[in-house]
Amino acid sequence: MPRLNYHHLYYFWQVAKTGNLTRAAKNQHISQSALSSQIRQFEHNMGVDLFAREGRTMRLTEVGQRTFDYAEDIFARGEELETLLLKGQVTSMQTLRIGALATMSRNFVEGFIEPLMPREDVRYSLHARRQTSLLNDLSNHQLDLALTNIEVMGGDQQLLQCQLLARQPVSIIGPPGLSPGKGFSAHYHDRHWVLPSGESPIRAAFESFCSQHGFKPTVVAEADDMAMLRLLARDTSAMAVLPNVVVRDELASGILACYMELPNIYENFYAVTVKRQYRHELIGTLIGDFLEQSA
Repeated sequence: MPRLNYHHLYYFWQVAKTGNLTRAAKNQHISQSALSSQIRQFEHNMGVDLFAREGRTMRLTEVGQRTFDYAEDIFARGEELETLLLKGQVTSMQTLRIGALATMSRNFVEGFIEPLMPREDVRYSLHARRQTSLLNDLSNHQLDLALTNIEVMGGDQQLLQCQLLARQPVSIIGPPGLSPGKGFSAHYHDRHWVLPSGESPIRAAFESFCSQHGFKPTVVAEADDMAMLRLLARDTSAMAVLPNVVVRDELASGILACYMELPNIYENFYAVTVKRQYRHELIGTLIGDFLEQSA
């Protein structure tokens, strides 16, 4: 039975960290061919492919990413042991890499990761991405979990698993002190509006709602980024169409007011993961806790 060669594992770890064989060889003061030979010997001994070699590019396979995670823990524990012997006790850490759609609500992301914040045994990193990059990084095992408001379905993403986390109501938000009356009254007709961009499902649903009421809003600004819409809603006197969670703090402080929750218009939030042989244990805990709190 082959035994794990930690010398080989260390070289693999260095290449996986840098993402470049030439750079890793230079850092380790070893020839590129010798380093490549060490890694191939490691793969042969373990009976696995740790890298998918595409020309000069070396991309981690799923088992390669899992091996890298273990290597990170192993060599981090070595550093902890050194610190322990020299300075005293240290705490071991788990790592979690979370991607989030660049245009979605930061308040929602913060609420989702909140259980991680007080934990001293977890190190997490957050990465903002466009949808395509988000899914590519998941598929390439560079992220453990992705948060998005765009549902992922079939097609080329068959290995991706999409879990609905929440449905947030969408409302008409504006400066405090207005008296538009109940329902969608004529008082809204004289207002300026800031709206999600035309590609947004929220925008399409709101335009359908307006059509039903024979109303054409005077749009003075639009954006596809919820953080920007939040600023526009806060810093202008216009009415805005937003999920309540985006302006949660402004509503609580009275900077903005919610005038009407739009019927049957919601923003959906999803957690997306890759179907893997080895599932990160923190993912199930995070999703489970969030769904339980939201129930």
